[in-house]
Order: sequence, then structure tokens, then C-alpha cells
Amino acid sequence: MIIPCIDLMDGKVVQLRQGREKVLEGKSLDQMLRLFAGFPEIQVIDLDAAIGQGTNHELLEYLAARACIRAGGGVRDVNRAIELVEQGVYRVIVGTAAFTRHGINKSLLSQLRDAIGPERLTIALDSKDGQIVVKGWREAINHTALDLISDLEPYCSGFLCTYVDKEGMMQGTNLDWFRQLRSATRHELIAAGGITTMDDVKALSRMHVHCAIGMSIYTGRLSLDELRAFNIFPFRTMKKEIV
Repeated sequence: MIIPCIDLMDGKVVQLRQGREKVLEGKSLDQMLRLFAGFPEIQVIDLDAAIGQGTNHELLEYLAARACIRAGGGVRDVNRAIELVEQGVYRVIVGTAAFTRHGINKSLLSQLRDAIGPERLTIALDSKDGQIVVKGWREAINHTALDLISDLEPYCSGFLCTYVDKEGMMQGTNLDWFRQLRSATRHELIAAGGITTMDDVKALSRMHVHCAIGMSIYTGRLSLDELRAFNIFPFRTMKKEIV
């Protein structure tokens, strides 16, 4: 499945390079919804909330009322997760709050699981220089995604895995990393970070990994029409890859 991305900052749709440098601004929310019509889901991240510098709650609520969205950024307690679900969010993405300096924040994840159900919870496993990164990818913890992914399974139904080293770089992604993650869990996997070509999309799809795509769509490197068609018939011309 192809999931187009909307990142929110300062009340606008943006695309950043490696979570820091703003590269471009998107269109209005209504225009983005029209562009992404026909995709079953949209991923929405509140970047201001992720780094603790404000929120875009009203914009996120506006999108949730008009599309099936996965939403994250600044989900640090049970109340916020419940609020998102009540606003109509299909899946809640939790990143920073899922971890402590020493590993998994089991207490909070247990509360989130009990409050909204594991089927609605996706855990972000974002990696830079081999380590999980949090707080808008600005801090690292001393663990890798492969270290923790199996221990996180009881709390969620899937993982959003961003290869930050290539995020926004338009240089392709690390297929080997995603292949290792796919071998480590049977949960849903969503890949992000550097997905640039249809070859990337097809390779990930063969692994049964979903693709969350931002920069390549916004710059026109990937065609929305081609991605929509691939969403409908992903394996028509592809052989199944055993992982």
C-alpha cells in the first residue's frame, strides 16, 4: 500500500530534509486532499508537536474529518491518543514517548494499548546512524530498531520505520534494513525515508512493506497516477519475494 504523507509545521504543509531543513511548502489542506484522493490512507505528522514547539491540532482534526489518516507527532500521553481517535484518526502513531533512555516505555505503552487498543496503535521506529532517534529525530537512544522490534509487538499492530539517513535526500532508501525488519516481525511495517523511484516501491512491496512517501511526490519525482494504479494492482507484474 502506498500512503502519501502530509507534514505540518507552523500551520502549513511542509517537507523537510532529515527532519531539519525545510525544502518546500505544499498546497492548502483542501488542495492536498484533492491531490491525494483515491489513496486509501494518508499519513499526517505534526512536526511542531513532535519537537515540542507548538501544535497543529486544528489542522489535524480538519484532515481527520475528511480522510482516513494515520496521525502522529507529540503523542505523549493517553489523553492525546484518545482525543485523536475521537477525532476520527484511524491509527495513532507514537514515537518519542514509546521509549526511555534505557529502552521501552512499557508503562505508557500498556496504558495506550488498554485505552485505544493495539489495533489502533503504530509505533515509530526511526533510525539514524544505526540508532533509534526521538524528539523529532534530534536525540538518539542506545538501541537499534532490530534490538526492540519484537519486544514492542504486544503493544501495537504495526511499525512506522523511517530511515532518517536518507529522508528527504531523494537518493533511494536502505532496502536491506527494511528486509531485516520484515524478517524480525509479522506486524504491519510502513517504510519511510528516501523512497524515490518505482523500483524502491516495488522492492518494498515485494517484502510486504507499505510505503509512506513524501518528498518524491511533492517534487514530482513519483507520479501520483502511477502510485494510485500500483495501489490497486501491486502484484500484477511482480513475483512474490520470500523474506
